Amino acid sequence: MSYPQYPQQTQPQAIKGGDVPLWAPYYGASFPIAAKRFFKKYATFSGRASRSEYWWWMLAAVAVSIVLNTIVGLGTTAATSLGDAPTYGPVAIFGYILLVIWGLATLVPSLALTVRRLHDGNFSGWLLLLVLVPFLGALAVLVFTILPSNPAGQRFDQPGRV
Repeated sequence: MSYPQYPQQTQPQAIKGGDVPLWAPYYGASFPIAAKRFFKKYATFSGRASRSEYWWWMLAAVAVSIVLNTIVGLGTTAATSLGDAPTYGPVAIFGYILLVIWGLATLVPSLALTVRRLHDGNFSGWLLLLVLVPFLGALAVLVFTILPSNPAGQRFDQPGRV
């Protein structure tokens, strides 16, 4: 059994300033470029996102979340007995406020980035709803985001629109 051979995926032609257009995926994006494109395409659910764009941002999001959760942990006093509740100091409350702001500020663009990553693998963005299925749904979406780009995903490109 042989699989169809697709042509090697290439980077779209850079426009003035040397940047890849926002409607196109940026293959081999570095961390600063991935973060910049994440915020520039804040709520853009159309188009595609390369693996490097997606995973650099996920690394940054996890790192920020770890730092914020550490701040919350530093301000929390553990319960002294089984029936007691933990005590939250001002540092923990400040950490929770930052965590909520971070979560709200990055929720929509993270969903949009995941949909664009699914498009790059030639999957419908509606497959993101699989995360609502306990455990296995999130695992399925993780596998879809790990898969390499599929040239057939170009059907999601809309040159000229961002």
